[in-house]
Amino acid sequence: MANLEGRTAIVTGASRGIGKAIALELAKQGAAVVVNYNSSPAAAEEVVAEITGAGGKAIAVQANVSDEAQVEALFKAAVEALGKVDILVNNAGVTRDNLIIRMKAEDFDTVIDTNLKSAWLCCKAAIGVMMRKRYGRIINISSVSGVVGQSGQTNYSASKAGLLGLTKSLAREYANRGITVNAVAPGFVLTDLTKDLPEDLVKQLNTVIPVGRWGNVEEIAHATAFLAADEASYITGQVINVDGGMAM
Repeated sequence: MANLEGRTAIVTGASRGIGKAIALELAKQGAAVVVNYNSSPAAAEEVVAEITGAGGKAIAVQANVSDEAQVEALFKAAVEALGKVDILVNNAGVTRDNLIIRMKAEDFDTVIDTNLKSAWLCCKAAIGVMMRKRYGRIINISSVSGVVGQSGQTNYSASKAGLLGLTKSLAREYANRGITVNAVAPGFVLTDLTKDLPEDLVKQLNTVIPVGRWGNVEEIAHATAFLAADEASYITGQVINVDGGMAM
């Protein structure tokens, strides 16, 4: 597994689901973790407690990462508390699904701001910190929806596809500065938001997944931790599809 001893990571949207699993996995591999959250302080503190209870180091920092001033405050708090930022995982995201004919412009704006603009702002802040060390790992959590598209998700798919363009462009800009930028594109993953879906719907969706099952948050976290490690230093500008073969 990845050895992240001595590294410091920021994970956005880390109070639950995939973000929580990533924060726990990075800490398990030795990283000090900034658990970012927007509106779930109790859940974020539970993640911190789980990390510190296992002997790791973590702090929770509130920030709406679609707001530039709050992003700057997040990175300032991380550097003041932990000394540096080596790893950034852009995971914060929301959905506002609907057919385009019924989708409100504000639902498009909310999803783009939360899923894409936030990542751009965090990448900008991270680059400023990482450049001084000539070292960095940025991992953007995209989605199979951004790779192949999904009906009823024109806003979400656009935001997640935008992350792929951001990943590749930023990777080219800073490949010669010791900073790698990659993306992980999860497929259907079991989380608190999806665990109560009707059984017949889950079975129906399983038919479009070649491996025949949904993924779990730990599988996304493992791929992310690998990309954050020195073992992945020759990988940049890539999209790792962790989707059971959906996007083949």
